[in-house]
Parts: sequence; structure tokens; C-alpha cells
Amino acid sequence: MTLSGQTVAVLGGTAGIGLETARLARAEGADVIVAARNADRLREVARELDAEAVAFDVTDFDRLRRFFEERPEPIDHLLLTGPGPYYAPLADFDPAEARADVESHLLLPIMIAKHAVGRVRGSLLFMGGTGGRRTAPGLSLIGALTSAMPALTKNLALEVAPLRVNLIAAGFVDTPLSATLLGDQLQARREELRATLPVRRVIGPDDVAALALHLMANTALTGGTYDIDGGQQLI
Repeated sequence: MTLSGQTVAVLGGTAGIGLETARLARAEGADVIVAARNADRLREVARELDAEAVAFDVTDFDRLRRFFEERPEPIDHLLLTGPGPYYAPLADFDPAEARADVESHLLLPIMIAKHAVGRVRGSLLFMGGTGGRRTAPGLSLIGALTSAMPALTKNLALEVAPLRVNLIAAGFVDTPLSATLLGDQLQARREELRATLPVRRVIGPDDVAALALHLMANTALTGGTYDIDGGQQLI
């Protein structure tokens, strides 16, 4: 299975999992489109990968529609990366931030699937996580969204078939987003995971990128949720 000669679009492709997926797809011979809001960073990535760059905010649904409508040729595969979870105990719960999180985790995948029909011919791939499967103060919203995303993936896979739809559910991944969330606790978290995970190492964005490319290339896979956490849930 190969992506050589196919077109892969990565929405959120300038850092972390999105960037590594774009790099790996390019190394396999795919034509790559990277999209993000930061135009300066986007130009750097496009030069590095010899990729097409499209600067826009994917949560602007009108602009998202035009992204698909203005494509001169169909896209083969599309990956949407995530902004990360919104954690907040009820005392600090911000409804504006919560609405944005619901939009990015649920409404955005729905709108992408809507506009992808007839314009994407292989697969759609969304990013979720495993952290919201546990219960704790502050996880009410992300717990609900974590439960909803696999159901959304299954239903979209039926509605847009034969276009395939899959979901990656990642545990801790050592990315710039993780560094931002953890701050000075990052190194301690890495050491804890190396000592306790069954795989005895920290999961990196290249690990997730390898799974993403397999899900794009394997035409037997649709409607599924694929965990990648180094066995974190087992402990």
C-alpha cells in the first residue's frame, strides 16, 4: 500500500502530528497540501516539504467550503488535527471556550465530511484522544466529546461512503501542544511514561503519523477508532 502519486491534505499541518504526517506522506511520494492560520509558519513548512500552502482558519465554515470548492483536482486523503482538549472544573467553566471546543471536535468534522463529498475520493481522518475516557473533575466536556467522536465517525462513514472515515484516538503524544499544556511538568511526565508504559517509551508525532498513513492507504478500513497510546490505558 502506497500513497505515491496521491494528494494528501493536512488541516493543521505546521506542527506536531500534522507536520509529521505531511512529512511522511511527502516522503512516500504524495503531493501534499498543508493548511493553517499562521501564514509565516505555513510558508516555512511549504518550502521544507515542497508542498502547497493554504492559509485560513478551518473553523471559518464559509472559508472551509471555499477551500473544497476551489480545488482544481480532487484530494485523495485529508487529515484534520485537533486543537487539544478543554479542561475546566465547573467553577471555572467558560461557555465560550466550551462552544469553540464543541465546534472543533464535532461540528468541524461534520462540515468537512459535508464538503468532501465529490471532492475527496479516498479517506477522511480525524484526531481524537483517550484521556477523556476516564472520569475526574474538569473532564465533563472532553469526556462527552470523547464519547461522541467514535459515534460520529461511524455515522459519517455510512453517510459519505464510499469515502472512508476513520478516527485516531491518541494518548499522550510528545508534541509542542503537550509542552504548552504541561509547561515545566513536561519532563517529569516523559520520565513517568518511560517507566510505566508497556512499550517503555514516549509516543511521538511520528508514531501517530505512521498510523495515519496506514489508515489512508488501507482501503479496507472505515468507521473505526484506532487507539495509539503505548498501552497507557492498560495501566
